[in-house]
Amino acid sequence: MAQIKIYGLASALRPVRRQLSDAIHSCLVDALQLPADKRFHRFILLEPEDFIYPPGRSERYTILELSMFEGRAVETKKQLIRLLFERLQPLGIAPNDLELTIFETPRHDWGIRGVPGDELGLTYRVDV
Repeated sequence: MAQIKIYGLASALRPVRRQLSDAIHSCLVDALQLPADKRFHRFILLEPEDFIYPPGRSERYTILELSMFEGRAVETKKQLIRLLFERLQPLGIAPNDLELTIFETPRHDWGIRGVPGDELGLTYRVDV
């Protein structure tokens, strides 16, 4: 399980929202081995007055927050990070304009489809 929040300026992200979702999801499938049908993305599209960021970033500055079950190897998460930097560049999001954070929580701290996450039968592995 992984849920993604994508923050950025509405004017910059709205035109590429679908391509951005596809690129992010391809990274999750390749690095975390998530099934192709497990896509949970939320776009938080902000107006300039609601998105304050440091100098040296462009209007394409984007923040990704990835919430996922704990259990992936450090190298797997590093691979995910590298893939995100690589695959978002063609969409105009340069490495300097991308920041991301991975938040991992135990499965028992999730509630999904009426049960705690650690009681949920998964069709994929988390310990990759």
